[in-house]
Amino acid sequence: MNEKRETLASSLGFLLVSAGCAVGLGNVWRFPYIVGQYGGALFVLLYIFFLVILGLPMLTAEFALGRASKTSIVRSYNVLSSNAGPFKAISKFQIAGNWVLMMFYTTVAGWMIAYPIAILNGWFNMKEITTNADYAENFFKTFTASPSAQIFWVSVVCLIGFGVCALGLKRGVENVTKKMMAFLFVILIGLAIYVFTLDGAGKGLHFYLVPNFDVLKEKNIFDIITAALGQSFFTLSLGIGSMSIFGSYTSRSHSLYGESAKIIAIDTFIALLSGLIIFPACFAYGSQPDEGPGLIFFILPKVFAQMPGGIWVGAIFFIFLALAALTTIITVFENIIAMTMDNRQCSRKTAIKRTAPLLFLLSLPCALSFGLLANIKLGKLGILDMEDFFVSNVALPLGSLAILVFCVCRKYWGWEKFRQEANEGQGLKLPNFLRHYMAWGIPVIILFVFVVSLITAIKNAIPA
Repeated sequence: MNEKRETLASSLGFLLVSAGCAVGLGNVWRFPYIVGQYGGALFVLLYIFFLVILGLPMLTAEFALGRASKTSIVRSYNVLSSNAGPFKAISKFQIAGNWVLMMFYTTVAGWMIAYPIAILNGWFNMKEITTNADYAENFFKTFTASPSAQIFWVSVVCLIGFGVCALGLKRGVENVTKKMMAFLFVILIGLAIYVFTLDGAGKGLHFYLVPNFDVLKEKNIFDIITAALGQSFFTLSLGIGSMSIFGSYTSRSHSLYGESAKIIAIDTFIALLSGLIIFPACFAYGSQPDEGPGLIFFILPKVFAQMPGGIWVGAIFFIFLALAALTTIITVFENIIAMTMDNRQCSRKTAIKRTAPLLFLLSLPCALSFGLLANIKLGKLGILDMEDFFVSNVALPLGSLAILVFCVCRKYWGWEKFRQEANEGQGLKLPNFLRHYMAWGIPVIILFVFVVSLITAIKNAIPA
């Protein structure tokens, strides 16, 4: 089956498809509001630092796993090692991570697609926001509580995602994702240029780009470091094989360490650029950027409503969010389909027939969790929060730890084979001196993030 495996058409395709998988709501939704909560530029500097020392070697390891085995996480461990016994169970856990991620991501992606349409057709009345301070929040609550609306938009997301994947790797996933990423860049740059012209935007740029150590009087430096470390870890969605699949589709013409650096640069650029839109806009119109998850749906619509041409600005901004969400949807759907093809030894068409109906049904509990199923909670956590908790706090860190152990431990694949694969081709090479850091340093960091985020999540879940 490996001999007939599909491949991406170009190195650029590999970069943009992989970046499309990484670029998602973590960049354009979670990143800005966490920056706002933790004081701006100081958090940004720490985030970039941790992304380089943690994300770069980990992304390289996941890509190497896929390219060396030429298969998905379902079979990679067995292909690369005759002693992969415990990793058979681990791979099932990683597969589950992809499914659970999509079980709530389809719902949120549906919101992002619905909003620009609602703004443009007047269903979401931007003028009403200027006279009714609670309009944006009430609209969101009404919209998310409607079973018919949520089921419809989840259906749209699934049809788009599986429809693109049904076209094949090159014609569908690669071609469509490349175009989406190009359009995403154009929208980002255009919005940033527009926002920079607003009176008062300079205050937002100062908050975002100039470190202010006075924030340490209000925020514990340990909390800022932990938040930056956690965001840098989770932004690339490493540990569940969603990146390794694209390693299996690429050639050995470029080194994986160098390609990983480029993908992280693209991912970081988009996250930073989204902040360059949000913070100047908020400061220009006197809104606070530290409102948490409600920043996108509650605060920014109020900001857009006050702008010249705010209806168009708001619609374009949510189109940007929709594109970011859909690139992740398409690429993770592709991973789920590829895992099914490898596991069942079936065709792409058969794999889609098996996975599409099941994923749609599994997405419904989250879609209905703000209406019909709103009372299903674990402590304070609703269905979406529980699914997000499993992926972010359990699957990603523990899956990443497993991949690292497999790559650096001689008992399994081993450092020499891993490094040889990572350095095959032109580009930046993985230095040998990182061996002990990847064997001991990163696992300690991962376990630290896992324990701290687990404790924090549990505390937040327990009713006061």
